[in-house]
Amino acid sequence: MLLGYARCSTPDQDPALQMDALSAAGCERIWTETASGAAADRPQLADLLSHARNGDTLVVWRLDRLGRSLPHLIGLLADLEQQGVEFRSLTEALDTSTAGGRLVFNIFASIATFERQLIRERTQAGLAAARARGRVGGRPTVMTSAKIRTARRMLDDGETLTTVAAALSVSRTTLYRHLDHQTRSAPIVRA
Repeated sequence: MLLGYARCSTPDQDPALQMDALSAAGCERIWTETASGAAADRPQLADLLSHARNGDTLVVWRLDRLGRSLPHLIGLLADLEQQGVEFRSLTEALDTSTAGGRLVFNIFASIATFERQLIRERTQAGLAAARARGRVGGRPTVMTSAKIRTARRMLDDGETLTTVAAALSVSRTTLYRHLDHQTRSAPIVRA
């Protein structure tokens, strides 16, 4: 069974061109949706996927109607493959039921994997370069050395951990963690 999927990004767009092409391709049922391709929640697509059975073929007018990014498309097509559902894109003449279509799909998957690895390598190189320049990632600490000295002095004067934390506008856990790292010998009064 051929199952069609037509998607428009905004309500003022008309899906008629897509629906005509899907009907001409022989789709027995067509799901129509108005949603961004990047939207995670697409109820019509979810309904179509729940109706798709082994041996069915999901048909779209163009690849970008199914998903906006290559990794997203690859993920959807891999899910379809696991269900035994083929995929066909009319404009790009991509049909996973043919050897050529599977080849193109595998090339797309390889390109997506390559792209993810390049991004990871660039990120790691950037982090290493930043560390070499003395920069450390993450959120800046709320506990400065002046706050730690103030906290230690207040605790030595008999203030409770709760009072000191409130005075410095930090949590008790943050205060205790920083004081514990600074001096493990002096007792900390908890209350």
